[in-house]
Amino acid sequence: MTKAEIVAKIAEKTGVEKGNAQAVVESFMEIVKEAVKKNEDVYLRGFGSFKSKKRAAKKGRNIRANGGKGATIVIPAHNVPAFKPAKSFINDLK
Repeated sequence: MTKAEIVAKIAEKTGVEKGNAQAVVESFMEIVKEAVKKNEDVYLRGFGSFKSKKRAAKKGRNIRANGGKGATIVIPAHNVPAFKPAKSFINDLK
């Protein structure tokens, strides 16, 4: 399902105009991204939570270096966004 399809379904279910529904969806997405970027967790009861997970530094390979022979590189520690569905969300899928 695309964002446009979500907007259309919200507009249909709530009776609001598509433009208003799109503004709400885009605002929601922006708020979640900003919160996760600040390492704040976003909890939506019955749906799930958006979090920022820490990935440790690790060694990797750049296979394009040295004429295809590869080179070892260090991938620095970084944060990645994660979504964990709520138990009720998972149970609803069964």
